[in-house]
Amino acid sequence: MIKNGHHPMNTTGKDAGTNVGATACSPEKRRRTIRVWCDGCYDMVHYGHSNQLRQAKAMGDYLIVGVHTDGEISQHKGPPVFTQDERYKMVRAIKWVDEIVEGAPYVTTLETLDKYTSDFCVHGDDITLTVDGKDTYEEVKRSGRYRECKRTQGVSTTDLVGRMLLMTKTHHSNIGHSDYQQHTDNFGKGPKGHSPWTGVSQFLQTSQKIIQFASGQEPQPGDTIIYVAGAFDLFHIGHVDFLEAVSRLSDKPYVIVGLHFDQEVNRYKGKNYPIMNVHERTLSVLACRYVSEVVIGAPYAVTRELLDHFKVDLVCHGKTEVHPDKDGSDPYAEPRKKGILHTVDSMNSLTTDSIVQRIIKNRLLFEARNQKKEAKEMAVIQAMKRREEEKGKERAQAVL
Repeated sequence: MIKNGHHPMNTTGKDAGTNVGATACSPEKRRRTIRVWCDGCYDMVHYGHSNQLRQAKAMGDYLIVGVHTDGEISQHKGPPVFTQDERYKMVRAIKWVDEIVEGAPYVTTLETLDKYTSDFCVHGDDITLTVDGKDTYEEVKRSGRYRECKRTQGVSTTDLVGRMLLMTKTHHSNIGHSDYQQHTDNFGKGPKGHSPWTGVSQFLQTSQKIIQFASGQEPQPGDTIIYVAGAFDLFHIGHVDFLEAVSRLSDKPYVIVGLHFDQEVNRYKGKNYPIMNVHERTLSVLACRYVSEVVIGAPYAVTRELLDHFKVDLVCHGKTEVHPDKDGSDPYAEPRKKGILHTVDSMNSLTTDSIVQRIIKNRLLFEARNQKKEAKEMAVIQAMKRREEEKGKERAQAVL
């Protein structure tokens, strides 16, 4: 069980997530508030993106996130998996984000930072390049208005796309498997090695990482304790819409998400699901502003003991199919009997399976995108290496 606390939408100026202009803060407030800028594609938002934004928010007081359009991403990087509207909504749902800017330019300039009265921008310790191979943060780096945070090891959009392209049950545990090795290019590995930023790396969960993502707040008097359960695999906009709809059922919602173990998810979903293991799914759900607490490895059946333990007022499920338990019984029999089971229509039919189908349908496009990204990064790495070697020779000659 991971306590995540309440994460209401920020109400400064306008509703959180809206494009609050530079005049949202008075000069007095501006002097005592550090405004931080982040930007990116935020395609297939995962806990790596969330961790970057968490680190960025910790560097200041108010976090503004610029999200690129589909056209910009296609030009510089390759086709995005999600539409820009889907990506805007996903970033708004991350609890550390105070404001988003839709259609932010792909190259980060001082003009952009000044327009949104940002003190500096923050990016991970990888490289983001334009279509012609230039560093998109070159200008702000030269000006000293650039900060770097540590990239989250073990996940990338390239990696997740690769897992879906591979479609084998071995992707969580056996990267030495012949099927896995046969499709290494899908994971951003080129024939001559791989970039240190896009190659496959298995995620290792730590208690410290969970603590960083969780807020630890207990339910408060008057809260409505709402329980939902599921896989929440490849945490996506369908999940966000569902959780937002659930949170709107009460003025003071305390939403507990029960996450099923990988083996349980595979039992009722089949194929190679889940794409992300339970540790990865935990962080993805914890990053959502509508979630108060997470139960890791929740039982598939919502039992009386579980309801009593968490003092649950309401149990919610979406309009997706409810699979029977191992013995064929209804996993929601107890809350149904107590009259606290509520079906929530999120008005969004997107599922993890439909995302996988998007990837499979455009397999060649996404393979090309992965390899294109890899090639550009390797070229930069080699250029940096040559530059360091030349500087070493110059220093050696100066000594002589």
